[in-house]
Amino acid sequence: MDTSQLRAPVADTVVGDAASGVNGPEGDPTDWFEIDWDQAEGDVRRLRQRIFTASQAGDLKKVRNLQKLMLRSRSNTLVSVRRVTEVNAGRKTAGIDGRTALLASQKAELADWIQHRAQAWKPRPVKRVFIPKANGKQRGLGIPVIADRALQAVVLNALEPEWEARFEPRSYGFRPGRGCHDAIGVIFLAAKGKSPKRQWILDADLAAAFDRIDHDRLMSSLGLFPARGLIEQWLKAGVVDRGHLAPTEEGTPQGGVISPALMNVALHGMEEAAGVRYQRTGARAGELEAGAPTLVRYADDLLALCHSHDEARQVKQRLAVWLAPRGLAFNEEKTRIVHLVLLTELRLVFPQLIGYVCGVAATFAA
Repeated sequence: MDTSQLRAPVADTVVGDAASGVNGPEGDPTDWFEIDWDQAEGDVRRLRQRIFTASQAGDLKKVRNLQKLMLRSRSNTLVSVRRVTEVNAGRKTAGIDGRTALLASQKAELADWIQHRAQAWKPRPVKRVFIPKANGKQRGLGIPVIADRALQAVVLNALEPEWEARFEPRSYGFRPGRGCHDAIGVIFLAAKGKSPKRQWILDADLAAAFDRIDHDRLMSSLGLFPARGLIEQWLKAGVVDRGHLAPTEEGTPQGGVISPALMNVALHGMEEAAGVRYQRTGARAGELEAGAPTLVRYADDLLALCHSHDEARQVKQRLAVWLAPRGLAFNEEKTRIVHLVLLTELRLVFPQLIGYVCGVAATFAA
């Protein structure tokens, strides 16, 4: 990799601290095919588990120290480069620099650059591309350059396990082991039976959520995460659309490796805002309280199952107030309150959710 084209001033970035100890196999990955992937992936998996456990225990100091270790980890670098160059569906798609890393030598060079010489990197603008949607319209994606995609994968392995320990029980989408079919299964269980208790559904869609997330509120949520400065630079790197550079003062572009995780962080707390309550003690700890609504969120799409039309309306009002300071609002054309017991409506609600969540999941597999 031509590092003369990659260097630029940057602050508050701890990725690739070559002066610190590194994990995984020793030496630079000069032969990509000789890397012990079982060992590298095991190193990352174990360190992710340690971050998760510390976060679950509320030991924030330990979380931050382990995250710094993850950001310096050579195993994390190798696994992250492999993800964006071999695993992700969009590995052959270049950003604004026209670069990919499909050859073994290019992957090894990219990993070596991240591990030892990426401290001065300044994130590049994303490239705007459009893909067709099922309704005939187009969805805009922002494709980062390959160096940023690899760095985002490195940072994601440090950020994600902290938040996996904190996310609400019925938050789904772009999370390990919590995909679209898991969300659908929870909805089915909540609505099954001849006379379910929660028969009114708030079927809601957020308007252009990825494009409108408030940066300040998101950065506040991230707290003192070690690579927060790099994340902020990604958010504000800009977008190139048909040769024109535009600033990005809000939103996190669909197409970035870290964008779905940032969306989940931004929307954390939605269940509490909707009035969802869980049993805190006793044999039924963790179960939904009988008089509370339930809310299932998949990225920026959600269903709230309520006891009455009035409760569904109140949930919508509470969420609208909660969403506003986050830069978000409901798409009123795609948001409605329907009665579950009507079979015709039931046939509309579930297929709509299934098509949406699985479709978006396929998009982000890139």
